[in-house]
Amino acid sequence: MRTPRDDFDTAWKEMVQRYFRDFVAFFFPAAHQDIDWQRGVEFLDKELQQAVRVAGRGRRTVDVLAKVWTQAGEETWVLVHVEVQSQVDKGFAQRMYVCNSVLSARHKRAIASFGILGALNRNWLPCSNSHELW
Repeated sequence: MRTPRDDFDTAWKEMVQRYFRDFVAFFFPAAHQDIDWQRGVEFLDKELQQAVRVAGRGRRTVDVLAKVWTQAGEETWVLVHVEVQSQVDKGFAQRMYVCNSVLSARHKRAIASFGILGALNRNWLPCSNSHELW
């Protein structure tokens, strides 16, 4: 049975995919300038779902994984992971880090993880994930 949350997630995913170039230009202008848009964009839903399962996150339909090429002129490609988060979630940065690590290890490529925060709490702005011992 579909829930209102499923419909919300599906709408975000469709919007990000349909307007991906404009989405990147608006939210991440430096990345937009470095992408070779002439080479196109390939969405990798299957690879993302496999990585999400390995990362222990379960099924998340908001996530979008797109393969793009940089302006470097060589056969280099970057996977861009986009996650839209609309609630305060203390595990958000770690969850993005784990998914990034799984994708990077699996594909032997650089992974750019972009997070869109829609939470109303201005005091909650996760910007990194780190771990220290001693």
